[in-house]
Amino acid sequence: MRFGLFYEHQLPRPWSEQSEYELLQNALQQCELADSLGIATVWEVEHHFLEEYSHSSAPEVFLAAVSQRTKNLRLGQRDRPDTPPFNHPARIAERVATLDLISGGRVEFGTGESSSEAELGGYLINPDDKRAMWEEGLRVALRCLTEEPFTGHAGPFVTMPPRNVVPKPFQKPHPPVWVACSRRDTIHLAAQHGIGALTFRSSTPRRPSTGSVTTRRPLSRNASNRRRG
Repeated sequence: MRFGLFYEHQLPRPWSEQSEYELLQNALQQCELADSLGIATVWEVEHHFLEEYSHSSAPEVFLAAVSQRTKNLRLGQRDRPDTPPFNHPARIAERVATLDLISGGRVEFGTGESSSEAELGGYLINPDDKRAMWEEGLRVALRCLTEEPFTGHAGPFVTMPPRNVVPKPFQKPHPPVWVACSRRDTIHLAAQHGIGALTFRSSTPRRPSTGSVTTRRPLSRNASNRRRG
C-alpha cells in the first residue's frame, strides 16, 4: 500500500491579505516533509471560481514548485478539466511535458470533466457536452504528447492544424493517465479506456443490469510507459 497527499487548497472565510500566501507556503512545507517520510504522491486539483472550497486554479505551477523541493514525491494533477473551453489540448500537453521534464519523470497525468455549475457555467459549457468534450480533448492532448509532429485534428470540439507540439515528456510514451471519478459509470469508463480511476470512496461490485458490454478504443498507452535515459 502506498500513501499520498491530496490538496484542494481550501480556504474558509474570513480571509486576510496573507491567507492565500500562507495556504500555499504551508502546503509546500508539508510536501517537503512528506517526501522525507516516504509518502508516494501529492495530488493537486484544478478548480475555478470555487472560493473557499478550492483556491487551486493552476496546479502545474504549484507542483513545479514542489518538484524543486522534493526528490521522490510523484506529482499528480488531479481533476484537471480536459474539456477544451477550460484547457486547450495542446496547452495541456505542453504543461504536462514541461512539468515531467522539470521533475525528472514524476508526473501523474490526472484528468476530469468538471461537474459544478460555477465552473461549467463560467466557461459557458453545456453540461450535456462535457463527457464528449473530455474524451475528444484528452485524445488530442495525448496525441500532442506523442506524435512528432502532431498531424492535426478536426472534431466537434477541437480543431487544430498540424504542428510539432514541444517539449515532449520525460516518461515515454507519456505519463500515466487518470480520470477523476465521482460515479460508478465513470469508473467503468476509465476501465474501458485503460486509464486509472481517481475516486474519493470505495464502491461495492455490482453485476451489470444487461449482458451487453461496450468496447472502446483505449485512450492511453499507460502499460507501455518507459522513462527516458
